[in-house]
Amino acid sequence: MRILLVFGLLLPLPVDAQPLDSQPLAAQVCSVSCDMLDPSQAQEETFPVPEKVINGRRVVLHVSDKDAMAWGSIDNGSTNDAVWLDRSWDGGATWDGLLGKASIPSGWTGTRTLMYNLADPAGHRRGLIRACGDAAGVDCTAWVHTAVCAAACDGSSGPSGDTQPVQSTTLSNRRISLHVDNRGMAWGALENGTGGDEVWLDRSWNEGASWPGGSSLGRTSVTAGASAATTRLYAAADPISKLYGGAVRACGRAVEGQNGSCTAWARPASDRTGAAADALMYSYQPHTAWWLSSWWNSAVAVTTLMDYQQRTRRTDLRWIVNEVFEKNKGVFPAGEKSGDALEGNFTSRAIDDTEWWGIAWIEAYDLTGDRKYLDMAVTIANYVQGYWDTSTCGGGVWWDRERTYKNAVTNGLYIRLAAALHNRLAGDTVWLQRATAGWNWFVGSGMINSSNLVNDGVTGACTNNGQTVWTYNQGLAIGGALELWRATGDSSLLARARQLGDAAMSSLSPGGILTESCDPAGTCDDNQKQFKGIFMRYFMDLADATGDASYRTYAQRQADSIWQNDRDSLNRLGQRWAGGGARDWRSQASALGALVAAAPAG
Repeated sequence: MRILLVFGLLLPLPVDAQPLDSQPLAAQVCSVSCDMLDPSQAQEETFPVPEKVINGRRVVLHVSDKDAMAWGSIDNGSTNDAVWLDRSWDGGATWDGLLGKASIPSGWTGTRTLMYNLADPAGHRRGLIRACGDAAGVDCTAWVHTAVCAAACDGSSGPSGDTQPVQSTTLSNRRISLHVDNRGMAWGALENGTGGDEVWLDRSWNEGASWPGGSSLGRTSVTAGASAATTRLYAAADPISKLYGGAVRACGRAVEGQNGSCTAWARPASDRTGAAADALMYSYQPHTAWWLSSWWNSAVAVTTLMDYQQRTRRTDLRWIVNEVFEKNKGVFPAGEKSGDALEGNFTSRAIDDTEWWGIAWIEAYDLTGDRKYLDMAVTIANYVQGYWDTSTCGGGVWWDRERTYKNAVTNGLYIRLAAALHNRLAGDTVWLQRATAGWNWFVGSGMINSSNLVNDGVTGACTNNGQTVWTYNQGLAIGGALELWRATGDSSLLARARQLGDAAMSSLSPGGILTESCDPAGTCDDNQKQFKGIFMRYFMDLADATGDASYRTYAQRQADSIWQNDRDSLNRLGQRWAGGGARDWRSQASALGALVAAAPAG
C-alpha cells in the first residue's frame, strides 16, 4: 500500500490515485472550447456519477454534455481542502492529474475547478474524467462516460440488421468476422471454433494508428461444447465527445495458441450518406469550426453537411452550424484561415469566396429557420453587389476586389444568391431585379457556349474566353436558373436548366460518370477536388424540380460508382468517382454531395 503524508499524518492512498506532486503539467486541450473555461459558462450541469465523500467533504463531478466538458467541486470542507480533475486517454490505465486544482480559501467551505474537455477531437483522442479531492485523505469519483453511446451504448445487444464491411480473417480454420447493423453498431463473431477460443473488438479513434483504451472490447469466449461466439455491440462514434470517424476491427484467438488474427479496420455507419458524413466530420476542427487549410472549401463542406441533414432529416450534426457561424464571422489576418485577410461577416477581397458563405447561410436559414443566417446572407449579398459593374462588359460581378476578371463562378453564385434572397424575403423586389439582371447578363456574355457548356469566364474584350469547362460552373448555372425560375415562374428558365443538365450528362460524363477535366491525369488541385460535388448539389435541385427519372438515374449512377469503386474500408471517398483518385476531406465533401443527391428526400 502506498501512503501520503497529509497534515503530518500517514493516510492510506487509494490504489488508483497518484501522489499530488508526481503529475506533469498537462497540455491544454481544445474541443468546442478550450480547457479552463469557467463553469458559469456551462450550457448545462449534470451529475452522471455518484459523489465521493471524504471525511465528511463532498467531492462532486459536474458534466455538461452540451459543452463536452466537466468540472469538479468540493463542499462542506475546510481551509486548504482541495479538488481537481484527472483525465485519462487510455481508458483509465494512466491519467493526467491535478487538472484545475483549487483549494478552499480561508473562511470558505467549498470551491470548484475550471472546466476541462472530455475529449480531444483534433487529436482524435477520447478521454475519461473524474473528480478527486484531498481532505485529510485523497479519493476520487468514478470515471464518467466509460461507455460510448451513439445509436446505442457499448455493451448493448440486439443488432438491427447485419452487414460485413470488410472481409473476414481466418486463424487455424476459425473464421473471425466484423459485423455492423443498420444503426452503425458493431460486433465481432468467431465461427468454426472450439471451447476456449476468444473473440473481441478493437476500437480506434485515429483510423487504426493506435487504440488506447479500445483494446479487447467485449472479449467473449466460446463456451464448452459450442463452436461460435459473438461480442456485444459497440459504437464507433461518440457524439457527446464530438468524436467522429471511429474505426473498429474484429479479432480472435484460438485456444491452442497465443497468436491472434484481426480483420481490417472499418468505420461502421448506418447508410451511405451517414458513412460519408461521419468520415468528413473526422477532419472537422471543433475549436476553430472549419476544415483546415481551405476557407471557401469549408463553406462548401458545411453547406454539404446541411444538405445532408435537410435531405435525411438527421439532426445529430445540427450543432456545427451555429459553431461555424459564430466562430468565423469575425476578422482574421491573412493566412490564419489559409488565404486572404477576412474583414468580418465572411467578406474578403475574393468575391467568390465571400459568395460561397452567402450560399451556406441561405441553407442554414432553410435548415434551422433562424433569421440571423438570412440576415448574414443579406449582408454578404450587399457586399457582393458593390462589385456589380456595368462600365465593363455591360454588367456582371468582378471576381476580385482588384477587378481583374469576370467569370462564371462569381456570377453563377451571384444569381443563385440574389434569387434565393428574393424567395425568402417577403415583399422583395430589389433582389429579384438584381437576380434577373445577373441572369440576363450571364446568358448574354456568351459564357454558355453553343454546346450548352459553361466556360470559365470572359476576355478583356467581353467574349467567351474558351477556358476550361469546370463542373461547378455548369452546376451553378443550373442552380441560378432554377432559383430564378422559382422566383418568376418563367418556364424558359427551367428549360435552360434542363439543357445545361443534359449537356453535362452527355459531354462531361464519359462512361456515364461525372468527370473533371483534371481527373484522368490526377492533377486536380485542392479547389478542383470539390467541384463535382457542387455540380451534384444543383443537379439534385434539377431532379427534384422536374421529377425527371433520367436525372435520378444519373444521380444514382454517380453514388453507386463512388460507393463501389472509390471508397476504402474507412469510408474515405476519392476524387475520381470511377475509381483510383486521391482522398482527403475535400474529395470527401464532394462525394458526399453526390451521395446526398441520390438519396430520397426525407
